[in-house]
Amino acid sequence: MHTRTLGQGLEVSAIGLGCMGMSQSYGPNPGDRADMIGVLRGAVDRGITFFDTAEVYGPYVNEELVGEALAPVRDQIVLATKFGWNIDNGTMNGLNSRPEQIKRVADASLRRLRTDTIDLFYQHRVDPDVPIEDVAGTVAELVQAGKVRHFGLSEAAAATIRRAHAVHPVTAVQSEYSLWTRDPEPEVLPTLAELGIGFVPFSPLGKGFLTGTVDTTTTFTEGDIRSRVPRFDQDNLTANQALIDHIATLAKTKHASPGQIALAWLLVKQPWIAPIPGTRRITRLEENAAATQVPLSADEIADLDTLADRVGVHGDRYNATHMGFVNK
Repeated sequence: MHTRTLGQGLEVSAIGLGCMGMSQSYGPNPGDRADMIGVLRGAVDRGITFFDTAEVYGPYVNEELVGEALAPVRDQIVLATKFGWNIDNGTMNGLNSRPEQIKRVADASLRRLRTDTIDLFYQHRVDPDVPIEDVAGTVAELVQAGKVRHFGLSEAAAATIRRAHAVHPVTAVQSEYSLWTRDPEPEVLPTLAELGIGFVPFSPLGKGFLTGTVDTTTTFTEGDIRSRVPRFDQDNLTANQALIDHIATLAKTKHASPGQIALAWLLVKQPWIAPIPGTRRITRLEENAAATQVPLSADEIADLDTLADRVGVHGDRYNATHMGFVNK
């Protein structure tokens, strides 16, 4: 596993690990905590050093899991977590990035993660009620206090990124980005290139769709967020099948999996892009890590670049409520 450098010199593994699914969102949670600790430690054994969590995952329990699993190897890894949601009785209830809330979350996350410093602290979603300058200034105070090393934003618009970066350097922006979600390309990615900020795609495998394991026969269990995502309803899955069929055909010629093609495409976009696919299984972890070894020719990259436009992508990536939180 080679490394990549995000903004402000933060070095991470080229492929990270999104930890959310170990505690929520993809059906019944794993029954054996030890299994997930094994996956997290197995990731480190395979050269993955970049781990992404958030207070809202669970809520709280994902940070606790990650903290317990990675405490023995804390000096070998980069821990990213997030603030920005208001949590009432275990449920997300709107946004809250007031300075006092950011500081409370930082202290609580440090305890759960069993660490003295958060390597990368993201605003999870931009709060329209709190100027981004106040948010950046508050994180700057946490950096000064030694509680945080780097500042990040998630699903922020280009103009917001510029305003934040002017107050305190932004190290990374995290947004959904994949072969079927191309939203960051027109404005966000050029802004990051200009400002020297890294980019961390989440859901780089399209919430499983780009692995080729989801189709119209798939039944989503209770608690699986995909049952509420328009892109995964039956009609849209049928319409989107042409996209994964094309990727699967290319994968066969490369002796790779469709998911590896999707990750390899992201890796060639820019040297400062580090995707964070999630998984609960060591076998999938190994498959994702091996995507760094999948070569793509210039012609293959050009073909994939235009694939979404050629075949079309049907359905929004979030429901209407959550679409309202992005690109702010």
